[in-house]
Amino acid sequence: MKESNLEALQAAFQAKIDKDIRIEPKDWMPEEYRKTLIRQISQHAHSEIVGMLPEGNWITRAPNLRRKAVLLAKVQDEAGHGLYLYSAVETLGADREATIDDLHSGKAKYSSIFNYPTLSWADMGAIGWLVDGAAIMNQVPLCRCSYGPYARAMVRVCKEESFHQRQGFEIMTTLANGTPVQKALAQDALNRFWWPALMMFGPNDSDSPHSQQSMDWKIKRFSNDELRQTFVDVTVPQAEMIGLTIPDPDLKFNEETGHYEFGAINWDEFWEVVKGNGPCNADRVAARRNAKENGMWVREAALAHEEKRKAKQAS
Repeated sequence: MKESNLEALQAAFQAKIDKDIRIEPKDWMPEEYRKTLIRQISQHAHSEIVGMLPEGNWITRAPNLRRKAVLLAKVQDEAGHGLYLYSAVETLGADREATIDDLHSGKAKYSSIFNYPTLSWADMGAIGWLVDGAAIMNQVPLCRCSYGPYARAMVRVCKEESFHQRQGFEIMTTLANGTPVQKALAQDALNRFWWPALMMFGPNDSDSPHSQQSMDWKIKRFSNDELRQTFVDVTVPQAEMIGLTIPDPDLKFNEETGHYEFGAINWDEFWEVVKGNGPCNADRVAARRNAKENGMWVREAALAHEEKRKAKQAS
């Protein structure tokens, strides 16, 4: 391609971005834009699928039938979110199976929060309230993402995540207002998931290699630090309302800025988990790899049946 033609295409692309006109699959886009979206959307899809594991572990141990039905519906939603997102990444020319194989080989990443164990029923509340609450902070702005298929997929995802967050907060509220033992379980879950939830927004802006370019392309609308601050500002009053304590001795409200100031995040822990050295990394990836291998016969049988059907129609 001639340099002048490339410059014209880049200018037309940027003009669309500047005017908030969505980029669609058949539109020309810079290769780096495409690669950035493939990386982000596939990692988002992986997170939805891997995120089913810590909660699926508690479906059979839910305290009553209502809780079991709600948790089952939530896990089912997460599976659907993964499918929407894998479909979105395919519109960029990526191969779905290849992206899944990247997850299984350790090449692709997923949200670090899912590499922590769920030790009690209260963790189902903490995940819904904190993890899905953080996800909503991240994902609502993605409904205005510059790439059309991703933005449209996120509309339904965010509606369902809002239900997930309310479900989690209800569990935590019920436990916090229950017996001393139940309240202690809720506090323990908050203690263990608070800091990993803050890490979900990614490294500080100064240490995030992709953040600024993604904002320039309007893939994301707010920086990691802005989203993290919003999450803290919203969540701290919720904890106070139900009588739980945020596990941060440095937490305080700044009257001048109108924001909460919070303590230092342990980024060494974050990077260790990202590198695959978290409490549950190996178990999570092994579970997904085994699921694919053990279900291979079902997919092969379905493909064989489809080929048979086509052959019959053609004859």
